[in-house]
Amino acid sequence: MKKLLTFVLVLLTLFGYSQSPDSVTIDTVQSISLVDTLGAKNISQDTLKKDSVSAKTDSEQKIQVPPIHDLISIGKIFWSIVFLVVGYFVLRFLGTVLEKFAEKSTTYRITIKGFIPILKILGWAFILFIIIAGIFQPPINAVLTATASLGIAIGFAAQDIIKNIFGGIMILFDRPFQVGDKIEIGKFYGEVVEIGLRSTRIVTPDDSLVSVPNSEVMNTSVSNSNAGEPNCQVVAEIYLPITVDTTKVRQVAIEAAQVSKYIYLNKPIAVLFFNEVKERRSYLKMRLKAYVADIRYEFAFKSDMTELVMKELLKSKLIDPEDLK
Repeated sequence: MKKLLTFVLVLLTLFGYSQSPDSVTIDTVQSISLVDTLGAKNISQDTLKKDSVSAKTDSEQKIQVPPIHDLISIGKIFWSIVFLVVGYFVLRFLGTVLEKFAEKSTTYRITIKGFIPILKILGWAFILFIIIAGIFQPPINAVLTATASLGIAIGFAAQDIIKNIFGGIMILFDRPFQVGDKIEIGKFYGEVVEIGLRSTRIVTPDDSLVSVPNSEVMNTSVSNSNAGEPNCQVVAEIYLPITVDTTKVRQVAIEAAQVSKYIYLNKPIAVLFFNEVKERRSYLKMRLKAYVADIRYEFAFKSDMTELVMKELLKSKLIDPEDLK
């Protein structure tokens, strides 16, 4: 169109258009400029229309969510259940194998058991990823929207559960203790048998299973007896007469600890004496400190040391039974 108008104006100029050459040239230039302006306006309007239509189409595509029957079907639900069941038994089998393998080695028992809770968390995260991304395959917008809504709902409805879950994760990363350690939380003392997302379970000396919420564990001082090692220190306390020969008693106590079948000889044995008053009488309290080879035998070792020391002291007549009354 632009070229046609230019051609017509040039013809009129050549064949006697009734104006001077300068005026014709000026008009011609103005006409061409006008044509350019009109053409540019038409092109700009067409471009704007195309851009608006394209933007509208893109927004409609982004907002459009597939029907619910395309996201959830009987087949997808079936395969999700299959993956959950199979994953549960696989993780349970792997945990059982690691437990049995760990029990066969005193040296590596605590290290192997420390991998079990990490294995469970990573395993369930992988299973959920397969179900969501591989089976249901929801649009990313739907996932983000559902995640935000679910996060707000859970945040208000299950604050304590979330605290326990974050506490369990922090325990696994910070590692103040691990499965197999002997710890004291509040008034409970025992061996850690499981670190879950909700609670930590310990077995007390009287064979009671205690579950402590992870949020409470994170906000309470925790005493760790062995800190990941299979051995730990055991203290046996014995009350003696104030007139006893401490040098000979110390020698007897060290020998009694050394001959015990539970002793761990790579660490030192210490004997300490303290003066205490009980029922208006003064006594020497002896503390025999030695290390047991396996924390499972902590209390058996403590009982063994006490029996051996008292038997040898009475046998050598370093103490008189009348003095203990």
